Amino acid sequence: MTAATPVSPIPVAPSGLTDRARRFVEVDGICVPSQGIGKYRERWMEHGIPAVEIDRAAAFQDRWGGLALPPAPFYEGGPRILDADCPESSAAEGWSFPAGECRVSMAYGFMIGSDGSFGIDAYLWTPLHASTDGWVESLALAAHAGRRATTVTKIKGKAVESLDLVGFEPVPEVQGVTDTWWRGKDSLIALYRGEAVGMNAPQCLEAHVYGGLDEWGLHGG
Repeated sequence: MTAATPVSPIPVAPSGLTDRARRFVEVDGICVPSQGIGKYRERWMEHGIPAVEIDRAAAFQDRWGGLALPPAPFYEGGPRILDADCPESSAAEGWSFPAGECRVSMAYGFMIGSDGSFGIDAYLWTPLHASTDGWVESLALAAHAGRRATTVTKIKGKAVESLDLVGFEPVPEVQGVTDTWWRGKDSLIALYRGEAVGMNAPQCLEAHVYGGLDEWGLHGG
């Protein structure tokens, strides 16, 4: 797809998402024209970027490029638009590529890691979710829980470490790595550890507790 190609503003969700995430993408998301990165292939290869890494970025762009989603509840809203760019190499972490520009000026960027994980490139590379699908699932779950919870409590800093997760189970579809979601009998908990780990800043730990959820609130989608 090139920037000149007409694009419907109504997105079609990629396959493999839960029904909840599919509805979130198609109802709350917007498609905008995005760059086609195929035109950069030869130039990037001339600069030593492996074809396989360009192909990874192109596959991301085909699946997610141009999708604008509502702001994330953490990370200053997340990427403005999901959009791949030139892959870059790190001796420690291998090849990665940008996942989209930040909504505001920040001390880190959103990246797709060498294993396909979605994360932030801060003081340390920090994978948040095992894939971009997991990131989108987490956004959809936050929107879903936020609409149905009777209370939403934000816990910050050291208090996060004392959260009692006995009786909770991980929510698998968010594919949590550094960030995780947990489901209890009437509540969901989102643990945002990425900034604390990636920026070596424990004070940035944050948890959002969605309380008073019924069965649909807990499992809908």
